[in-house]
Amino acid sequence: MKVIDVLEGYYAAECVANGRPRHAVKVVLTATSDAGRVSYEWLITFFPHDTEADFGVSYDAVASRTVYEGKGRRSKKRETVLLQEKESVCSELAEELNGRIDWEKPLRELRFG
Repeated sequence: MKVIDVLEGYYAAECVANGRPRHAVKVVLTATSDAGRVSYEWLITFFPHDTEADFGVSYDAVASRTVYEGKGRRSKKRETVLLQEKESVCSELAEELNGRIDWEKPLRELRFG
């Protein structure tokens, strides 16, 4: 099984989980391929980010969605489409956790795998 993070990004955000305010979110698009099949999943996790240097990600405020699953392997064309859907899919996931992502305030440069 091969697992790779296609994209990883950190953004300012608002969410309260388990009574704890969260001020940031980690957004990841992961591709998993095995035995001639591939799947892509968006995952978000809100974390405290109490200071500018605090990137201690907690995994108690998490939501994910598989956005593609089928025969084949990784595809740049498919990934381009999935990356264009980042804000809409991840904003819906954030709403499921009663949170909000501020797409205009990235905390780090995006990382592509």
